Amino acid sequence: MIFRITSLSAVNHEKGVRMSLVALIKPKGPSGFGYGTTAEEVTQGLDLSGKNILVTGCNSGLGEETARVLAKRGARILGTARTVEKANAAVAPLGNASTGFECELSDPKSVRSCVDAIKKDGVKLDALICNAGIMALPELKQASGYELQFFTNHIGHFILVNGLLDQLKSNGRVVMLSSSAHANAPREGIQFDNLSGEKSYRPWAFYGQSKFANLLFAKELARRFAGTERTANALHPGVIKTNLARHMNPLAHVAFGVIGPVFLKSIPQGAATQTYVAVHPHAAAHSGKYFADCNIASPRRDAEDADMARKLWDVSEKIVSGL
Repeated sequence: MIFRITSLSAVNHEKGVRMSLVALIKPKGPSGFGYGTTAEEVTQGLDLSGKNILVTGCNSGLGEETARVLAKRGARILGTARTVEKANAAVAPLGNASTGFECELSDPKSVRSCVDAIKKDGVKLDALICNAGIMALPELKQASGYELQFFTNHIGHFILVNGLLDQLKSNGRVVMLSSSAHANAPREGIQFDNLSGEKSYRPWAFYGQSKFANLLFAKELARRFAGTERTANALHPGVIKTNLARHMNPLAHVAFGVIGPVFLKSIPQGAATQTYVAVHPHAAAHSGKYFADCNIASPRRDAEDADMARKLWDVSEKIVSGL
């Protein structure tokens, strides 16, 4: 009994030290929130009753926590996962008539079926949170002839979002999970001449490219939303050890174990920024931005390259039309 009390005290002390260090390194920003803020904290006091919010990848990690917190505040969740069984199991505890849908982002047929099912439901969406994704596949894999991370993280969501724009309310929000890893994309940003990955393939560069594509997609969508109340933004959730990191090499996992107690965000903290961008009243004033720690942040310089964003959109449309 004494051992358990001592251990709990040690855990609480370690947590307190970690949060104190984080507060010193990364204080709260203009939004009033910051690095250590959780999804529950950014939604404290909000009544989301009557809101309909789609969350991709609702069955684990950040998506699961985002869906839980939004449902706790009253929102109906339309949750997607790779199978309808996983999606239904994830939304079952949420209440609010939340519904699960199959949406395997690497399979255009599955994504289009998801779009059709949501349209058949007749729901009008307040927000689409494009949370799902894959990361740093150690070897080149493809879908429909394209590198799998680019296809899953970008093209899958491109099909989904564009397919559901008619369902998005006049003041609806599109939230794209990018990452600070977008900075690892190739120097030219998007390798339009190597979207298959067959000329060369590096796991982290291609993950970065897919996250850069998410960011450029949000920028171009925001431009297309101009003159309306709709918004599109991208974000970096933070560095969090979730099952997204399952493909990382053993040394990286060891490093995570060493630095995690001090520098890695918890899942509730990691879900905060996407939750903030999707539902907080103050975030409605911003479109075409990149957020981190619940505040506007600066992406790599060529993220503001409107020509590249338009080209990515045009190329994505051609890819989708050929599927």
